[in-house]
Amino acid sequence: MQPDANDLLLFARVAESGSFSRAAERVGLPKSTVSRRIAALEAHLGERVLTRTTRRLTLTDFGQGLLEHANRLAEEVDAAAALAEHRQSEPSGRLRVSMPADFAATVLADMLVDFAERYPAVTLELDLSPRRVDLVGENFDLAVRMGDLPDDATLVARRLADVRPGLFASPRYLAAHGTPSEPPALLDHRAVLLLSRDGDPAIWRLRRGNERWEGNPPGRLIANSMGLMIGFALRDAGIALVPQDFVAAHVARGELSRVLPDWAAPPVTAWAVMPSRRWVPAKTRAFVDRLTETLAQCDRRPIP
Repeated sequence: MQPDANDLLLFARVAESGSFSRAAERVGLPKSTVSRRIAALEAHLGERVLTRTTRRLTLTDFGQGLLEHANRLAEEVDAAAALAEHRQSEPSGRLRVSMPADFAATVLADMLVDFAERYPAVTLELDLSPRRVDLVGENFDLAVRMGDLPDDATLVARRLADVRPGLFASPRYLAAHGTPSEPPALLDHRAVLLLSRDGDPAIWRLRRGNERWEGNPPGRLIANSMGLMIGFALRDAGIALVPQDFVAAHVARGELSRVLPDWAAPPVTAWAVMPSRRWVPAKTRAFVDRLTETLAQCDRRPIP
């Protein structure tokens, strides 16, 4: 007898998710059912496919070989489901999206509400945690990511826009401490700094035409949240290097002023990252199209 195709599909989901619990949540089955069906698959094949410990699941050598076949089957099933969604005239279903919280709140809030109103058959589920989610293993449809992307054959990426950082401070801070006229003068000011992934404050790298300046201005407020950094700057805490589109409304209201307007940091690319599949569901295509439209306007907006 051949193994049950559904059990092979389930095995692929368990391998992707790394646990029975996450796989069970993904496929909508009780954890006990998932465990029982994998055990039945092993009994049918006469080989162990997974090694179970209290902390993790690992593939056996046989399981690794079987996974190649199970993944091909899962890809065809996903492609069939995506094709069906692709052909729908009206996007529908649950759309799971991961994106930076500050980006969602400051740049995309209006677009997200508009999308929900325009597509009432879509349930938009946003994960705004700072962690980099596993799109395939956690069953996400899309992630908005900033900067360089690692090579990953299971994902595809579409460029959305270049986010352009600049220096901003409150008028009260500048009135009290003066306005720097050249980058070296920044070293005499208080800075609101970004906490980088390596745990150190990010170095400021500025450009004006062919000129370059790099420095590490003093600052005692360091955060990995652009929203919090902007909040510090609004409260006269110092000069912040933040994306211009994050602060455009504050600049328009006179709450923040551009510092060294001829100088800017290198742009950071925003990407839409999706699981690699033959067909992109209609709900995902509609969301990416709205993202692209919204951020294209940011790309064309003059620097304050």
